[in-house]
Amino acid sequence: MELKFVSAQRARFTIIFVCAKEFNHDFVSDRELLDLVGFDGSDETAALFAERKEIYVGVEDICDPESFRIAAAKAVSVLKGLKIEEAHIDNYDRGGAAISEAIAIGFLLGAYEFSMYKSTPKPAALKTIHFGPKNYFGEKTDEKGVKRALKKAKLLADSVNFARDLINKTPDDMTPAILADAAMEIAGKYGLEGKIYDAQYLKSSGMGAFLAVSRASKNAPRLIHLVYKPSHPKKTVAIIGKGLTYDSGGLSLKPADYMCTMKADMAGAAAVIAIVKAAAELRLPVEIHAIAGAAENMIGGDAYKPDDVLTAMNGKTIEVKNTDAEGRLVLADCIAFAQKNTQNLDCILDIATLTGACVVALGEHTSGVMGFNAGLKASLLKAADESGELAAELPFNRHLKKLIKSEIADVANASSTRYGGAITAGLFLSEFIEEKNRDKWAHLDIAGPGYVEKGWGVNPSGASGAAVRWLVRWLESL
Repeated sequence: MELKFVSAQRARFTIIFVCAKEFNHDFVSDRELLDLVGFDGSDETAALFAERKEIYVGVEDICDPESFRIAAAKAVSVLKGLKIEEAHIDNYDRGGAAISEAIAIGFLLGAYEFSMYKSTPKPAALKTIHFGPKNYFGEKTDEKGVKRALKKAKLLADSVNFARDLINKTPDDMTPAILADAAMEIAGKYGLEGKIYDAQYLKSSGMGAFLAVSRASKNAPRLIHLVYKPSHPKKTVAIIGKGLTYDSGGLSLKPADYMCTMKADMAGAAAVIAIVKAAAELRLPVEIHAIAGAAENMIGGDAYKPDDVLTAMNGKTIEVKNTDAEGRLVLADCIAFAQKNTQNLDCILDIATLTGACVVALGEHTSGVMGFNAGLKASLLKAADESGELAAELPFNRHLKKLIKSEIADVANASSTRYGGAITAGLFLSEFIEEKNRDKWAHLDIAGPGYVEKGWGVNPSGASGAAVRWLVRWLESL
């Protein structure tokens, strides 16, 4: 879909946003007609008047960018079913172009469709949305600002949708090797440094935790390392993604229903690749090391087992209590790799669809943020809010750490209780953070919003591209 700023209305079909709180104000026309069809401007409601070529969409808060993102996604979900190629929207910004950017993001993310496996895909007729100069609040439109906002929204949405495409592909079409190839295509296109490491490297480097997870799969693992280096970086960060291209649970086999959507267990890796892509396009002044551990967790004669003891790259030993707690094993070695192979890191983040416990704690819409540095966590939560993603802190404590104690190894990969599982997983990862980097690290569990089984907000069903907008905003804040 194309977004254009125009000096005069060209498209005959018009999109009009209305806030419930502002419903009786003078600038809301057709109040009687809207009242007749029961439309009051409440959140995620729409009233389509096809004969008038108008659609009214409810906006929860007229000053909130996220309300406009959601409203725009609602509008485009209705318009996709119509045989119209162009639509028009006027300006809702007050003193800037933040709302225009939010609306544009909502249109582009809400319009996303994944039809790769449809025998007869039916693309939406809607191809272009025009942003006009009229301002509903009587203010002068910042034409240059709106044009910049549309350009940035397109860039961000393309990166989110790129991650969605990677995640939505079937496990056979998105193996560790294929994910590595996709990463290298991004490296080539944007001039990034890129290296891919195979199973032999993992073995020779002592990455026994990562290697064990992949042992029973016919698809060999890959360690992906992309580097974006601007000329004068203000910060250097490592962003590490879990890339389980499929997770059966291993010998601790998942129930059949829980195996569906496990192609999305590489959402962290997809996000990492999309984030570095967006950073390069935006030319952010931050050096980024994007690292992803890609593997399949399968069953077979060579599968790793409960009761095994694995040795990670940093020499720590891990007692395996549950082979379905595999993502943290891959991340442990990737975290050790990041610290060994990068210099002068200011921040280390890891992103993973790590635990169902995080979904239990926070729901399907919200990611968990963990770590030791209150300032770092606060900056991440602020960036999430500004980007339109939902995140909340899950607090560490000394008592939960005792639950991953092992009698025969340095640490166990699963807790001795079913409670607090998201936090104990984060505490497990903290065991692989060097003391000097303790306050530089944060763990993001995106298990809830990473894959959407029923559409919400700006997300149609399927992969959401969670953490892409969020961490791009956080990188901008640096």
